[in-house]
Amino acid sequence: MFYYFIRGLVKFALLFLGLKYEGIHNLPKKGSAIIAANHNSSWDPFLVAVASSRPVFFMAKAELYNNRLLAVILAGLHAFPVKRGTADRGAIRRALDILNEGKILGIFPEGTRTKNSSVQAAQTGAAMLALKSGTEVIPVACIGTARKIPWGWGRNKLRVRVGRPMNMDKFRGQKANSATLEKLSLDIMKEINLLLSE
Repeated sequence: MFYYFIRGLVKFALLFLGLKYEGIHNLPKKGSAIIAANHNSSWDPFLVAVASSRPVFFMAKAELYNNRLLAVILAGLHAFPVKRGTADRGAIRRALDILNEGKILGIFPEGTRTKNSSVQAAQTGAAMLALKSGTEVIPVACIGTARKIPWGWGRNKLRVRVGRPMNMDKFRGQKANSATLEKLSLDIMKEINLLLSE
């Protein structure tokens, strides 16, 4: 209930600021999926969440959970903590559980916010989860969120552009070694960049 209430408020505000959707028919109506998006600002998770009619479960950096009130709010928004810079097995298990339950997992492959207009380097987390779960990856571009202040977004292109799902069939049976993970991560990065450049 809390998730949909906040989502509704944010959706109204973002539509007022000129948010447009493209390709949202590529988001699945049922079943698991991994949404992989670029990350320019703290607004990006909200843009992805309002574009999806289903709840999106995001990883959030563990430091945010040091604030008890914020931790409660994040839990209500279906976010869960991840320790960046380490192989956080607890977060990995939680992410795989979400996918096994047929839900949508949201990931920013870069691992942190970047001011670059294109995705420059991707961590292998999204690729690893996709290979382990066999779940499709849906590339998403959040466009126009680099401004710190949202006022004026209406005069610029504020967009959520959703690409076609990336099928994992060609990776089926392959070991999740570093070479395979890097290859898939690069493929994900290329798809997001294509959406950003359209």
